[in-house]
Amino acid sequence: MAIIRPFMAVRPKSGLESEISSLPYDVFNRSEAKEYVKSHKNSFLKIDRAESTMPDSVDTYDDAVYDNAVRIYNDMKSEGLFVKDSKPCFYLYEEIMDGRSQTGLVCTAGVDDYVGNVIKKHENTRADKEIDRIKHVDRLSAQTGPIFLACRDNTRLQDIFTEVKKNPPYFDFTDEYGITEKGYLIDDDSLIKRILELFGNINELYIADGHHRCASAAKVCLKRREESSVFDGSEEFNYILSMVFPASELKIMDYNRVIKKLNMTREEFLQKLSKKFFVTEIENSLNKPDKKGDIYMLFKEKEYLIRLKDEYKEEGPVETLDVSVLQKHVLSEILGIIDPKTDSNIDFVGGIRGVKELKKRLDTDAEVCFSMFPTSLEELFNVADAGLLMPPKSTWFEPKLRSGLFIHEI
Repeated sequence: MAIIRPFMAVRPKSGLESEISSLPYDVFNRSEAKEYVKSHKNSFLKIDRAESTMPDSVDTYDDAVYDNAVRIYNDMKSEGLFVKDSKPCFYLYEEIMDGRSQTGLVCTAGVDDYVGNVIKKHENTRADKEIDRIKHVDRLSAQTGPIFLACRDNTRLQDIFTEVKKNPPYFDFTDEYGITEKGYLIDDDSLIKRILELFGNINELYIADGHHRCASAAKVCLKRREESSVFDGSEEFNYILSMVFPASELKIMDYNRVIKKLNMTREEFLQKLSKKFFVTEIENSLNKPDKKGDIYMLFKEKEYLIRLKDEYKEEGPVETLDVSVLQKHVLSEILGIIDPKTDSNIDFVGGIRGVKELKKRLDTDAEVCFSMFPTSLEELFNVADAGLLMPPKSTWFEPKLRSGLFIHEI
């Protein structure tokens, strides 16, 4: 069963949620972060990306950056910009984008569930990307970015969501991207007990997004255990800040591929492609496939629908993914892009940026783009259940979970 528990969140002072919260640290590069905090003086991004308030000569991963994060965090607490709940609570976090709502339970999840694969993964992590967040969490003694978890639909859990949302939210604002953000407090002991009992019957949780944040938080938890002469499992460092969303609350968007150079003529490329794919030129399309198995291939002045021929189709939770088909039979075999994480000839464009971004790239620095049908939650679950890994950049979740609304001190 999945072990979760309520916690005493550090939260923005009432009314300051929109001013303090920000998008996750990893959607900004350094220059973007620096520009953002100039016009958002109390933004949590100053803590998540503390180098944004420092001279460019300071390395992003210098120890001074993490010292600065601690100073800013403590100063904001001293100024009363954050408050800490006096008892452990659960919370609901609701986001509404384009008329669609997604609601998740804010809680802490057990690090032992992560180690023991009750919290299941579908991506590898890189040690160099973990180090930054390990230092950040360890120095602050706080987890600032929630792990985005999903579970299979559970009617009882969603009934609780409906029940709680009958009460007024304690924060309700529309962010700078037009997304409505709401938070609900769950401090009633009987309701907390019901939630805990309910999760006793949930056997798996899945990382939807935030593999590196989760791995980093877990490593700090285990480090704290090693440093403690005595611990009984109840300490806050045994738990990871999380938000759990039932599957039907979530929507995965397409994650598209941009190829800068074919390194062959288009005719040669189409000829090689037609050996394994049906290739059909299309006109007046919406530039996005409407069913699994269809991939749209966009050139500057022409578009094609490509579909793998039956004799080349494979079985298996990873092999049947559209992103896997494209990676194996096109990117790797024809274009020589073996490792898409490191190859400079490929970029990725998340669905929120739309086909317009693909068109823009074709007008600037790309020779061909591939518009994908979104991976489904069920496909994600199947891959994770099998203990396998998806190709990089297989899923794009939107809206993103804002940071700074809930902080877990360890």
